Order: sequence, then C-alpha cells, then structure tokens
Amino acid sequence: MTIGMTQATYETDELLDQYLDFHYGPDHFGVANYPARCAELCVEALSERTDLRSLDGPIRVLELGCACGRTAFELARHFEHVEAIDLSARFIEAARTLQETGQHRYSLTTQGELRENYSADLARLKLADTAGRVKFQVGDACVAKSGQRHDLIFAGNLLDRLSAPAAFLDSMQERLNDDGLFVISSPYTLLEAFTERTDWIGGFIDADGEPRTVLDGMHAILDEHFERQDNPVDVHFVIRETARKFQHSVAEMTVWRRRRRPA
Repeated sequence: MTIGMTQATYETDELLDQYLDFHYGPDHFGVANYPARCAELCVEALSERTDLRSLDGPIRVLELGCACGRTAFELARHFEHVEAIDLSARFIEAARTLQETGQHRYSLTTQGELRENYSADLARLKLADTAGRVKFQVGDACVAKSGQRHDLIFAGNLLDRLSAPAAFLDSMQERLNDDGLFVISSPYTLLEAFTERTDWIGGFIDADGEPRTVLDGMHAILDEHFERQDNPVDVHFVIRETARKFQHSVAEMTVWRRRRRPA
C-alpha cells in the first residue's frame, strides 16, 4: 500500500471489518480461505525447492502487506521466525490484538444501516499456540532493512497497490538468501489511484504494438536474479461487502527462486 490517499483507504472501520472477515470469517461459495491457502502454497513451495536441513539456522520468513495477519499466523505453524509488515496501522493493531488476546470483535453490514456482530478467534482456527512466533510491524513494504535477508518472502495482493512496483520487485534480489523464494500473488487490479500509469509494469500495449502483461513485466525485472518455478497458479478469493454483495476475484500466484550469487 502506498502513502497518502491510498493509506487512508485501509484505515477505515468498514474496510478493517471486511478484512477481519476475509481473514478469519467463514468461507463463501465454496472458495477456500485465501490467506490460509496462500500460506499453504508458500510452505509447499519452500519444502519442494529447498533442502531445509542444509540451511544455517532457522528459516527466516517475511510477509509484506500482511493486512490483519492470517497468512503470517498460518506460516508460524511451520516456521519459528515470521515477520509481517503492513502500512496500515489499523490492520497491524488488529493483528497484534489477536496475537495478545486470541480474539477480535468486528461487525459486518447486512443491508443499509443494519449490521451483525462477529468475532475472529485464533483458538477456533488452531492458530493460538504458535501466534507468538510472529513479529508484526507497521512499515512500508518497499523499504528493506539494511543487511537483513530471508529464505521466504511472500507478498499477497500487494503489487498492484504500490506506487513503484518495479523498484519493489528489483529490491527482492537483495532481500533474499541464495535459493530463497519470492512468492507473489495479485489479481492485477491496476488503478491509477494507487500506481501512476507511467509506473505500471504491464497491462498495456507496448511500443512494438504487443500486449504486455504484468507477468511479462515481472519477468523483465526478476529474470536477471531469479528463476520462476513451475506455472502460475490461480488462487480465488471472496470478500464480503454486505449479506448479499461479495467480491470474487482471482489472484495469480508465481514462485521465484533467487539464483546463487557468484562465489
């Protein structure tokens, strides 16, 4: 998420309640919980492509754009050190409340001014015992800590909400250890309210008259230091707005392995 108008977008009561339900509420229309599914795919990718026993010390995991924290909590079931960052202070406050108390109340619109009350509950989701492994921080996903590298970085539904997506992708080479994985998912909802048209990396006709997708743009930036693993995977998600209105979107997930640096 970017600073200014777009940051304010993610600080409202309405959106906080929607995201708490998106992360911790019931599934809708048979679509699996998106944050939990993303964590599952991250674990599978790291297990398949890395000899975990060969790593020096514990596996270091970072989630960028963590929102209310469900994916980070799911990753903490498998890894001892998980860092999770989001620009929204409201989202991080909610994640920390869940971490400290195990619960967070929220309400959702049914219709008009009518609302129903709910509660996110870590114990119900079997996430309470390992919740303390996550370190939540308010921060800009584009700003890397000097000298800190990770074995897995996950960025879910973040790329199309950044002011400078190319710079963000280019920074991944220094944020990952050799053979580390960068897992990214996005529905590529390109909006100039978040990213100036001149900073889009895809979603347009290029100078040669050819269509350039966001995935094409990702390859142009990442291929020098990364190798994409397998084919992209579609991950569906549903966000409830009211009792009778839902957003059903499809994110594309790709996994990129950081090539080894020259000896």
